[in-house]
Amino acid sequence: MKKRLNKNKGILFWITGLSGSGKTTLSKKIKNKISKYYGPTIIVSGDDLRKIFNLRGYSYSERLVLNRKFRKFAKFVINQKINLIFAIVGMFHEARSWNKKNIENYVEIYIKSNIKNIIKSNKKKIYKKKGVGDIVGVNIKPELPKKPDIIINNNFKTSMNNLSTQLLKKIRNLI
Repeated sequence: MKKRLNKNKGILFWITGLSGSGKTTLSKKIKNKISKYYGPTIIVSGDDLRKIFNLRGYSYSERLVLNRKFRKFAKFVINQKINLIFAIVGMFHEARSWNKKNIENYVEIYIKSNIKNIIKSNKKKIYKKKGVGDIVGVNIKPELPKKPDIIINNNFKTSMNNLSTQLLKKIRNLI
């Protein structure tokens, strides 16, 4: 079933998954098509916001506080009639529940990846660093999405181009 959109607001594409699962890479690959189909679009990652605002907390409670700020920022952006592709670990039931209740044009996308495959791919190298702190999926148990709008399985055997094509097709079928 197609989602009904409020044409006076942007769309929040909340792309969630473990760190290193391919959220930001997929976001960059779909951005131009999202702009073409749905209007002005920006991409923001959790890493971007951490850099912009010099945020350093990685514990469960610090991540939860940051997540509350991130989703308010997301709502602010889409209320300006700008689409936001938000690539964020954001593995909290509370966040997704709040988004569903408070953001009209909300599309939840889960990039499903096995932690062993992510570590093996070693793209971000965070899983190899010593003393890196709390990592969701390693020493913080993720609260995996129960009913995302879209699931993309990244087993690291399918190219990012093919995964982005799959994702765009699923988005077009949904909205």
